Order: sequence, then C-alpha cells, then structure tokens
Amino acid sequence: MSIPIVDFSAWTQTSNKEARIQVAKQIVEASKEVGFVYITNHKLADSLLEEAFEWSREFFALSPEDKLKAPHPEGWAVHRGYSWPGLEKVSQAISEGNDEELVRKLREVKDFKESYDMGSDNNSDQPNQWIPEEVLPGFRDFMTRFYWDCFGAASEVLRAIAVGIGLDDEDHLVRKHSGHNNQLRLLHYPSIPADVIESQAMARMPAHTDWSSMTILFQDDCGGLEVEDLAQPGRFIPATPVKNAIVMNVGDLLQRWSNDYLRSTNHRVTLPILKDRFQGPERMTRERYSIPYFLAPDPTSLIECLPTCVTEGNPAKYEPITQGDYNRMRASMQY
Repeated sequence: MSIPIVDFSAWTQTSNKEARIQVAKQIVEASKEVGFVYITNHKLADSLLEEAFEWSREFFALSPEDKLKAPHPEGWAVHRGYSWPGLEKVSQAISEGNDEELVRKLREVKDFKESYDMGSDNNSDQPNQWIPEEVLPGFRDFMTRFYWDCFGAASEVLRAIAVGIGLDDEDHLVRKHSGHNNQLRLLHYPSIPADVIESQAMARMPAHTDWSSMTILFQDDCGGLEVEDLAQPGRFIPATPVKNAIVMNVGDLLQRWSNDYLRSTNHRVTLPILKDRFQGPERMTRERYSIPYFLAPDPTSLIECLPTCVTEGNPAKYEPITQGDYNRMRASMQY
C-alpha cells in the first residue's frame, strides 16, 4: 500500500467539468482504498503554512507557566486550550468501549506530546482558551485567520468528495458544516530518548481514527506519522512528509455517511525512519511539529447514509446519529 498524491489544481484553477470530476474520483479512490491522500497545489500558500509553523514553535517555546495561562478545561466536554504531556490519551481501544480497567491500563503509558486547540469564537459550546495577548502578541489574530483559511481549503476537498461519490449537489456535505464546529490543533512532540518509546514506557500517539468528517494535516520534515495498511491489518506504512502538501484522511463520520465506502483508517505517530532521526549517545529523537485541522459537522447535523452509498443489496449499516451525540460518546472516553 502507498498513499496517493493528487494534484488539486484542476479542481481549484479550472472550470473544466471533466477535469474536476477526474480529480474528485482520484480523491475518492484514495479515500476508499487507503483512507489517506496527499493533496498538492491547494489554495493555502506556502508562506502561510510556514508562518503557521513559526507561530506554533513560538507557542511551545513559552514557559510552562505561560502555556498554562490557557489550560485545557477539566473534563472532556470542552476540547480547547493547552494540553500538557500526559493529559490526553489517544487510543482506538479507548474509543471502542468503556472498560474502566482497560482504560486504566492504557493510561499507564502516557502520550508524550503537548497540544493547543482552537476553534471558532462563535462556538459557545467550545469556548476558546486564548493565550493572553501580552504573552504572545499577534498569535490570536493569526490563528483566527488561519482557522478560516483552513476551513476554506477543507470545504473544497469535501466538495470534491461529494462529486466523487456521485452526489448531484457538490455542496451536499458542505452545508452540514458551518465551520463553527471545527478544531485547529497545534501539536508538538518534544525530543525524547528513543528507548523510552521503543520500550513502550511512553508513546507519541498510539493508533487511532479521527472522529470528525475529515482531517487536513500539515507536518514538518521530521516524519513519524504512519498509516495502517488496510490489506494487512497491524502493518503500518510511513506517511513520508511532502513539503506543504495537505495530508487528508477520512474521519469516522464520513465513513458512516458513506456506509463504509470511504475508510477511516488507523494511524499513529511513532519514531521517524529518517537517517538523522536520533542524536547523541542517548539517541534523542528530533522534535516534531504538526498542525491538524478537524472538519466536523454542526452538532445538530444528522449523520445518516448518503443516497448514493446505499442499495437494496447494501443497506445502511449505521443508525442515524447527530454529531453532538457522537462527539459526546467519543470525547468522554478520551479525557
């Protein structure tokens, strides 16, 4: 298995219907066979992405005291603000059940990463926890603009998916997403001795799926992201960084919408495979930065099988559920 690369320019830069359909089919084919795809020549400028990573590095370089001026609220209901190493435990096993003993054992192995989550300031259910302006001047203004730029790019990909699965209206799915329920995340994986990860004393990010409609991800050149081979469960392949490309993956809700036609694939972050991945006698890993943007429907949006994804011989596999109910089910298990 390999992750396909799709040139998105024919979708964004031309009105040629056949060319746009071809791009849409390529993205859907990758989403069906792999669940992941690299998208190049999208509308987000290279300079914009470079600036986003620079802001991310500046934020995580702040002192622990300053970062904790915007802490992740207690509990699972609000997913905003700064999460310190060990607060969040990502695991597909946690997502799939409420076995308290299993959750306790999984949490014994901490995820050694830190993150900062933001969303729309108009989402009263998920109030932002902004770092004070005097601590990092300009951060809030840039991230607010970047959040909506990412929504524009993600919406175009969602329109292409709608066309690729045969919907007559390319805005069918976009109309379920006002943009106010999305999540922009800055992620930092600090340097750590390699044997701590190899011995499973700590993890970077264990295998999991995303519980949104889809994710667009930007990653630095460190590497470490891996995707499960759908043909050989348990085998993972590296999602080798492609400079400034969007790494798009299908989320659980889009898999439900498509009646399992599109695949929400397990992925994880582990040690990079690059030659310069370790430094010094303690084999210290490189730092890693990534920026995922999770596209989620509005809380009242009903997730039910799309008309082009159900037939008499292939009936709907899932009961309809609102995004709000699905989100509560998943988030309560993760924190």
